[in-house]
Amino acid sequence: MQLIDSFPTQKIGDLEYRSGRIFPFGASIVDGGVNFSIFSKEAVSCTLVLYHHGQDKPFVEIPFPEEYRIGNVYSMMVFGLNIETIEYGYRFDGPYSPMDGLRFDKDKVLLDPYAKSVSGRSVWGRKDNGDKLKPLRGQIIREDYDWEGDKPLEIPEKDLVIYELHVRSFTRDDSSGVRHPGTFAGLTEKIPYLKELGVNCVELMPVFEFDEFENSREVGGRTLYNYWGYSTVCFFAPKAGFAASAPFGMEADELKHLIKKFHQNGIEVILDVVFNHTAEGNENGPYISYRGIDNRTYYLLTPDGWYYNFSGCGNTMNCNNPVTRDMVLDALRYWVSAYHVDGFRFDLASILSRDEAGAPMVYPPLLERIANDAVLGKSLLIAEAWDAGGLYQVGSFPAFGRFSEWNGKYRDCLRHFIKGSGESAPELYRRIRGSDDLYRFRGPRASINFVTCHDGFTLYDLVSYNEKHNEANGENNNDGCNDNESWNCGVEGDTKDPQIIDLRKRQMKNMLTILLTSRGIPMLLSGDEFANTQWGNNNAYCQDSEISYIIWSLFDKNKDLFEYVKNLVALRNEYPVIRENSFDLGNNGTGYPELSFHSAKPWQLDEGASNLCFSYMYAQDHARAGTKKDAFIYVAVNAYWEDVYYELPIIPQGMKWHLRLSSSGDVYSKGKEKTLGDQGSFMLGARSTLVLIAK
Repeated sequence: MQLIDSFPTQKIGDLEYRSGRIFPFGASIVDGGVNFSIFSKEAVSCTLVLYHHGQDKPFVEIPFPEEYRIGNVYSMMVFGLNIETIEYGYRFDGPYSPMDGLRFDKDKVLLDPYAKSVSGRSVWGRKDNGDKLKPLRGQIIREDYDWEGDKPLEIPEKDLVIYELHVRSFTRDDSSGVRHPGTFAGLTEKIPYLKELGVNCVELMPVFEFDEFENSREVGGRTLYNYWGYSTVCFFAPKAGFAASAPFGMEADELKHLIKKFHQNGIEVILDVVFNHTAEGNENGPYISYRGIDNRTYYLLTPDGWYYNFSGCGNTMNCNNPVTRDMVLDALRYWVSAYHVDGFRFDLASILSRDEAGAPMVYPPLLERIANDAVLGKSLLIAEAWDAGGLYQVGSFPAFGRFSEWNGKYRDCLRHFIKGSGESAPELYRRIRGSDDLYRFRGPRASINFVTCHDGFTLYDLVSYNEKHNEANGENNNDGCNDNESWNCGVEGDTKDPQIIDLRKRQMKNMLTILLTSRGIPMLLSGDEFANTQWGNNNAYCQDSEISYIIWSLFDKNKDLFEYVKNLVALRNEYPVIRENSFDLGNNGTGYPELSFHSAKPWQLDEGASNLCFSYMYAQDHARAGTKKDAFIYVAVNAYWEDVYYELPIIPQGMKWHLRLSSSGDVYSKGKEKTLGDQGSFMLGARSTLVLIAK
């Protein structure tokens, strides 16, 4: 109480309060109390509203005296609060003039944009008050988690193998066998599995607080939710419904524990973040936070006050406004410092390059500041380099030397080729090289190579369905992408035909072989390694069901595919030449080009011609790679529907070719490769790939 006695305070009931500290924004614990600080440029007054946990009515409302406002920031210290049992929000009063972009409503209690914990959705999918949802309110947490010396791992980007997953989907199905399915704790139990697979970076789909009941509806007796979470409520708070311990207010610690355990197992954690829009939607959407605090600051508005919709979700954040820009940076810094995350994937990142009129900028201030920020200096930064407004920047995103990109051109090209489209071959060579046409000045590490992601078909569905099957979404199958570059191998959906089953497995392995032996950073979709399916649904954004869940019972059925992927990842880790961040095609110390392309005959390839059969060879110089001996990795690709005879390149005397992997079923681990009987040639089966090692 010495602090209270030392400064003049005012009283309201049993509480005392005084002017607060401007920074940091949000609710921060101070000696004997809590400091509340919040920005609003155009409000005329602000009131702090305090609730006992779970109560509908506040136990006190404290208007900020005018002298507690400095510039456009309201700040106040309140003493005598029990931080374990209170929730808080704000009322803002000001003009209501939608045509001018002003939408103040003093009757609305608003969520603090800087809240570190949000109440109201502590148990996934549960309405605690009949059919009435609890309001979203801020809670105060203690930043006292014991990290035991942990810090972000800072694995070199070129060495990463990324694994994208949805926290709830990964363990929600009963077949996962975890104690706390669908939670951060449940995911922690699966870390040994991910370590065995060999991935060293997980990309978590949105874990910032969102409202799963946003646009929820009943279809066919099943509730459809805002399942993926690409509609943020608060950028500083973890999704409480993903935590088994959230009813006890421990969701932050549960997520921190998960990240610490990942780090202890050599696995980085990057977050899929959505700064392009919020859950408040358009002019018909709810008041949650930003709209009622400072609408014109936080959103892009047309001259007559409507919301620009470059996100496809009703609103677009005004990311290059200085205040909004600072908030985004504060959030990123907070997750790196308080949660030790290793990096971020920015959803619809092209929006972050738009100015206040919606036009793309050459040097967007927000992206420049993120790229050069001191705290984010070692963080992995990945852009989804397009948006829903038609801006497509793959290869031209304002990267400032830092951002990598989801390479949608890699995905489309590889899918097209494996279907049997030889005209894609010339482009595919460039994609395997690391997309030198797109990233010449950034290197292959700028390319996040992928075949599948959360948005679209799974790998199994890509080879099992010609058409999307989204009927369960209740939108008459009109949602989701129509251009999937998929091929069902002759039958739509599941089949018992052994020949089609075999072909589908080969096709999956073919794509994975090329993906994991391409330069750039590979990304896998969770469950693809054992043929998880969404039964043809290519837009499972609303499905809290087996459509979205990872079905772990498929692991035993398709363990051969898992072993294949596991060994491909091990191969990539074993040979640094595959991971080089270089487009140098000249000869190295082996006397061979570091990466060369061939037809079925060595050194004979017209790279501009349509082709269904080719090969490529890495020559690993031991001095450059830091290994004891030189090595050669040869990948043969046959997308033709007939067997093809291949001749092998001549290699240095004393070396022999060994079979490491083939999509027809051969898997040999390091040191156990099978020596080829014929060192000069081989026959490669229809729609197959293989990997040879020379040592």
